[in-house]
Parts: sequence; C-alpha cells; structure tokens
Amino acid sequence: MTKIADNPFILVDGSSYLFRAFHGMPPLTNSKGNPTGAVYGVINMLRSLIKQYNPTHIAVIFDAKGKTFRDDIYPEYKAQRPPMPDDLRCQIEPLHDIIRAMGLPIIVEDGVEADDVIGTLARQASAAGIHTLISTGDKDMAQLVDEHITLINTMNNSIMDPEGVVEKFGVGPELIIDFLALKGDKVDNIPGVPGVGDKSALGLLQGIGGIDAIYQNLDKISGLDFRGAKTMAIKMAEFEEQARLSYLLATIKTDVELGYTPQTLSPTPADNDKLLNLFTELEFKRWKEEVGKDSKEEPQVEKSVEISTDKGTVSQGNYVTILTEAELHNWIDKLSSATLFAVDTETTSLNYMDAELVGFSFASEAGEAAYLPVGHDYPDAPEQLDRNWVLAQLKPLLENDKIHKVGQHIKYDMNVLANYGITLRGVMFDTMLESYVFNSTAGRHDMDSLSDRYLDHQTIHFEDIAGKGAKQLTFNQIELEKASPYAAEDADITLRLHQHLWPQLEQVAGPKQILQEIEVPLIPILAQMEQTGVLIDSQRLLEQSQFLATRILQLEQEVQDIAGQEFNLNSTKQLQEILFDKLQLPVIKKTPKGAPSTAEEVLQQLAEDYPLPKLLLEYRGLTKLKSTYTDKLPKMINHRTGRVHTSYHQAIAATGRLSSTDPNLQNIPIRTEEGRKVRQAFVPAKGYKIVAADYSQIELRIMAHLSADKGLLDAFSSGKDIHKSTAAEVFGVSLDEVTTNQRRSAKAINFGLIYGMSAFGLARQLSIPRHEAQQYMDLYFERYPGVLTYMETTRESAKQNGFVETVFGRRLYLPEINSRNGAARKGAERAAINAPMQGTAADIIKKAMIKVANWLTTLADGEVRMIMQVHDELVFEIKEHFVEKHKKSIIGLMEQAATLSVPLLVEAGEGNNWDEAH
Repeated sequence: MTKIADNPFILVDGSSYLFRAFHGMPPLTNSKGNPTGAVYGVINMLRSLIKQYNPTHIAVIFDAKGKTFRDDIYPEYKAQRPPMPDDLRCQIEPLHDIIRAMGLPIIVEDGVEADDVIGTLARQASAAGIHTLISTGDKDMAQLVDEHITLINTMNNSIMDPEGVVEKFGVGPELIIDFLALKGDKVDNIPGVPGVGDKSALGLLQGIGGIDAIYQNLDKISGLDFRGAKTMAIKMAEFEEQARLSYLLATIKTDVELGYTPQTLSPTPADNDKLLNLFTELEFKRWKEEVGKDSKEEPQVEKSVEISTDKGTVSQGNYVTILTEAELHNWIDKLSSATLFAVDTETTSLNYMDAELVGFSFASEAGEAAYLPVGHDYPDAPEQLDRNWVLAQLKPLLENDKIHKVGQHIKYDMNVLANYGITLRGVMFDTMLESYVFNSTAGRHDMDSLSDRYLDHQTIHFEDIAGKGAKQLTFNQIELEKASPYAAEDADITLRLHQHLWPQLEQVAGPKQILQEIEVPLIPILAQMEQTGVLIDSQRLLEQSQFLATRILQLEQEVQDIAGQEFNLNSTKQLQEILFDKLQLPVIKKTPKGAPSTAEEVLQQLAEDYPLPKLLLEYRGLTKLKSTYTDKLPKMINHRTGRVHTSYHQAIAATGRLSSTDPNLQNIPIRTEEGRKVRQAFVPAKGYKIVAADYSQIELRIMAHLSADKGLLDAFSSGKDIHKSTAAEVFGVSLDEVTTNQRRSAKAINFGLIYGMSAFGLARQLSIPRHEAQQYMDLYFERYPGVLTYMETTRESAKQNGFVETVFGRRLYLPEINSRNGAARKGAERAAINAPMQGTAADIIKKAMIKVANWLTTLADGEVRMIMQVHDELVFEIKEHFVEKHKKSIIGLMEQAATLSVPLLVEAGEGNNWDEAH
C-alpha cells in the first residue's frame, strides 16, 4: 500500500462526501423529523480522516449554487441530473455550520466546481513540494495525481498514487482527461465519442497516445488490436469537435484565482459551545457528550492489555487466558457465585451444525474477563486443557438454571454446546435482544454495532486478527496472543452492554415484558427447532430442478422472440433498452439516477398490458426458485443428521416477526404450482406425518380488537366469513347475494387497509377506475367507522410519541413520522397503522410456540416435534397414530395463546408432505 507522508495537506471533496453520505447512510432523522443522515455521514468521515492523518493544513471544498463556466461552454453539461432532494438540501446549512465550528476552513467558490478549487490548490501545493492528500470518490480527480498528490477514497480506504492510477484505469494520470473525453461520462453528461467505451479508449490511448496524437495519426487506428478498430478512424474524424469539447469539459481547472494559498489553510481551535448546540439540535448523542466533556479523544474502555491489529492499538480491560486446571477451577468458583455472568464461545464456523468448539470466554465483572482455549491447533500452539475434560468441568455450571447467564446472540452458543451434549440453561438475558426490543429500528444489533452505539467503544473485529477473503484464518488457526484479547473482549462487552441496556429497559414496561416473557423464553425453543431440522426429499427436488431448467429455457426463447433479438435477460441495461427503447413501453418509474426502472413492481404493472414483462416475471420467479431452493436445498442436507437446519432470527424484522436464513423458509411461494412443489419436498420421517397449524386471518382479527369497531367485532364473534360480510356492508346486499367478485373486492379492501393501500393501489389491484376504488373505501369506512378512528388516532399518537405499540407492549419507533419528505412521512404513517397488527401477530405466534413447547415436555420424547415456523404457521412432525389427538391439542394451545376481543381461529391439516398438510 502507498505510504502517505506525515501530516499531509488535505483537500476534502465536500460535495463528493455529501452525496455519498446521503445515499450511503440510513435515512436518519432527529425527533423533530429533520433529516440528519448526510450530516452525520460527512462529519463521521471527516473526523476519521483527521484522526488518521492529523493534518496541519486542511480545507473542505463544496460546489457553489448556480452555473459554472462549463455550462456556458456546453449547456447540456450535467443537465440530466435530477434536482437535489429536499431531504439533502436542508442538511447543507447545518453541515457547513458544524464544519466551521470544528475549526476547519470551508471553501465555496462561485462560477467553478469544487474540483477546480481542489485542482488549483493541489497544483500549488505540489509545485511547493507539499505532500497533498485529496479525499474524494470522484474518478475525475485521478488526472491530478503526481509525485506529491495522492487520492484517498474513505469509503473503502483505497489510496491512489501514479502507479495506482495506471493499475485502476490502464493509463497514467497524464492521459485520464483523454480517457474521459473519448468514452464520455454519463454522470456529468460529457458526450465523448459515440461507440467508444473503456476498451476502445484504452486501445487508442495505449496504441497511439492522447487526443492530439490520435488526430495526427488517424491512419494508424485500423492497425490497433481492439474490437472496432477498423472503422474507428471514420468515427473519430466525424466526432472530432465533440471529442475536443469533451476534453475541455473533463479538464479540471488548475489556475482558478483564489484569495488564499495552501499555506494559509490551517485549522483553528474548535468552538465547543457551538458544536454542543449543533449536536444537541441534531441529536448526535455521542458527539454531544464528547464535546460536553471537552474531550478531543474518543472515550475508551479501561486500558490494561493491548493488541496490535491492522487498525492500530485497541485498548482492552483486565483480561486473562486460562491454561491450567487450577485457573479454570478458580474461574468456575468465581462464576458460580456471581449474580450473573457473560459467556461466549469461539468456534471454527458460523454454521452451528458444523462448528467445532475452539474456546470459551467469561466475564462476571465489567473490565475483567477470561479466555479458555481448548482447540487452537496452529504450529507451536501452547498446550491447552483437554476439551472433553473442560466440558465435563463446565457442564454443571452451564446446565445449572439457578446460575444466571447473559450472552450476545446466545442461541448460537446454545446450539454449539448442544453438539457436545451440553444443554445451556439459566439464560436470563441476550444483549442482541435487549437492544432489539429497546429500539428495533436503531440500527444493527450485532456486538460491534452495539458496542459502538451504546458504549462508544470500537471492538476488535474478527478481520483484524483473522484477515480477509480466501486467506482468512479460522479461529483455531489464530495465535493465542491475538485470539485471547478478542475472545475475552466479547464476554466483557456483552456484560457491559447488559449493564447499560437493562436499567433503561426496566423503565419501559412494554419492551421489558416482551424481553422477559417472549423473546428470552423463545431462545431455547428456536434452538431446539434448529437442531431438529426438517427432512428433505432431494430426489423430488432434483426432478423439479430439471423441469424448471427446461421451462426457463423456453421462457428465455419466448422473451427473445418477442424482443426480436437475443439479449441477456439478467442485464438491467439490456432489458431497459429492449423494453423502453426498442419496444417503446411506457416508463412507469425511474431509478434514482434517472434510468427507467425494471423493478418487479414496474414489470407487474406492465404485465397487465404487455406479454414480454409477464413472461419475464415468470422467468425471474422460476430462476430464483431453482437457484434458491430446488438446486440449493439438497446441498444443504447435513451429513450428520440427514436433515436441513435453518437459522431463525429474532432481531431482524423491525415488527417482531421471525425470519430465517440458509434456507429462507419464509419466501417459498405458496400460490404457485412450482412453489407448492418445493413444499412437497418437505417430508416427515418414517412413521410420522406433517401437521401444519395456521392462524386464520389473524391480522384482520387484531384490527377488529384494536379498532373496537362494532361491525368487525360482530362479524368475527359470530363466525361470519369476514370478506363476505365486508362485501355485504360495502355493496349494500345481503350475505346470500354477495358475488364472487364482490367478495374478492372486499378481501382486497380488508387486507389493503392493513398495509396502507391507497385508492390508486386498490384500483390497480381490482382493475377498476380510481374514483370507483375511492367509493369502495369511503363505503368501508362508513360501515366500519371504528377502523377510520383507529387509523387517525394511531397516526396522531405516532407523531406525538415517535413510536407505536403492539397489544403486548412491543414498540416500533418511526423516525420519519414527522419528516419533511412527504413520501418518507407517508411510509412511516402506513407503518404506524400496520406495525401494531403485524407486531401483535408476531407476539401471538411466539407466545403460542412457548405454550406448545411447554406442552411438548409432558409428552414422550419424539412423539411430536416442532420443526418450522413460517409467517402465521407452525409445522410439526407427529407420530402417525397420535396425529388426531395431538392436532387438537395444538389447535387449542395456539387459540389460547392470547385473549382478544374476538376469538383466535387456527386451522390445521396433515399429510405426507408440507404442501398436503397446508
């Protein structure tokens, strides 16, 4: 890697930072609904850059409003760019204010771009022999690189010197302008020479030289070795004026008249009072606390042990490595007498079924932790305690439910230990779940993110000690000198996170109850389901894969026949050209960059009137089904159990729903024949049947409970067909007179309202005029006024509180509920209405799983196995002669999982595969 000179002169491309932060950060807002994500992203990058390079001279440069000299030369320059989003524009002023308060010189020059100011200052510095670092993501800046000027992209920390420019672009800095001029630039609307792309531009530049040399040697082009060289000279001659215009537009101006020089651009002391006010307004809590403490350094955990990593030195607490029997027994005594201790395992794999145990870490006091290695096997590894002996010593401690434990994503550790015959008991807390129920939308809930968010501590990352990519080491290969602090820190940080989060959770009854009564009790139940797994008929899937492969080829041919040419169906660019340029289909929606969208929702709308999008949707669905399930599932069968073992995730979906991966059981289609065939491959063990129990219309029932609407309550309480009942109310007919189409329309209204569907959306779904759809919705609210009242009061409550709650107290925070951006605000309002229903449904099925799991403990081992949870459904394997008896018990337990104003209804089926049972 290129070495950067100490204390370089830094030029920050503020405009580049701004757009990258805006599009790269989540849409953060403060409690007033004001967008803050771009400000946070830019300041975060600036702070990191300054901390890393400690510059004595620096400037942050932004584009000015209005036109530049390039617009005078070429009015179409950047003309296609959409206007700056309102959510970004309103962040510019506070961003500039913070940068100034940080004491950093900020530059905005009229009539030129930020690039030109940067180019001028960089060249001045280079001429004076000053080492300059330009921080940008703009490839055009490569033309400025020389022996004193280096580029850094802070998004990936890549550094580019003259050799790096050649490596990336194929030509040196002196030919970058020519390269851009030849191939053009769609982002800046620089025309270039039609038909010249990266390869032909490189062929010209490497074979002849820059644009001047090319136009002096047009006769030599045909002899060059690149595609299209034979006819390129004619094209170059035809578009010479355009090429030279493009060269002018791509050239960064390096002689702008400025009233300052690199030597005058020094930072001044920060205005901490102003920063405190700004960080308070924007609600940047950590930075506010730092400024409030008048601290110029990041707060750290206690220093005792240090470890060198690629990121430098990371401070740790008082950590030890257990290598003797006496030390282990001392720690077992210590942990046994602790009120609560943190435990974590280190293994060889993230796949809990294949993971081999490498070590344990423990912490019973903040800042003190131990690592117990049992499986490091690199050359010259120190002698470690025997793993089997260690497990025998730890088993009583780990299985004692009176000795309380806390972990971070402890279900994984529970599964790993189960492979070694240990049932982890006494789990009282999981910091991942504490963070999740505290605020599911605050960000990721992994340890690194939580440590940064709540403790202001940067943990040692696994890549720091194991490396990256194909050469990454597994934990057993990592030297103890590095492995021990990393592992001990995991336990220490877990304990610290619990000590930070639990006191806050104790203050909010709903989330506290969700954690203690639903999420934590569910951990061992999910772990058991994961360990049990599900049986797959791989032969049936193989046959389906072959059928799908044939149908996919047919569809590909049919699509290309309609298009009138061969093209890559998976290429967005080629598809855009076929649909919107060649076939002239209407553009429904555009991407953020202004190109016609080919997203699924767009294709679905186009498919109503055009055959190609319809076929393309089928093609996409089948290729996804084949790659994700029929091809992949047989390869996922565990060699030891002969079954497939998914992973259930409790802290992903914001509303509380479980999700699953490897395989994802939630996304297997049920409405298509091909999807049902995948479900047919989920089969029971010999002597068993599959039983699937599903809540009926649970979210509509929850809507009736939440809204307390008399009409809905009466319909559900009397056991009426809710869609037929709604149709009778909306269309003013008796129940007996409701037609199939009327019931279908009522069903669309019932479910559409839950998900915030507009009259426009309903009209499209039912293929009726918008005004007619609006009439249906108006009639619905007239007949069910409680629903309208619920929606209005929920929206208002969400705006005042910033969150909504389920029936059982689970919270969903809505940071955009008061956003100035209309689309974002409307989305948050839809979520406010839907989340209490979807979240309550999630709570109910989790409560049902706990009830059923407790009941399973009263049965003989293996009589009933709970094997899957998908949406509102639980799936079981039940011994054949117990099916009818236990099916009734399961239905009863699920229906008793919660008490609402209307009865919960569960439907259950049985069969020789999942599809038959549904």
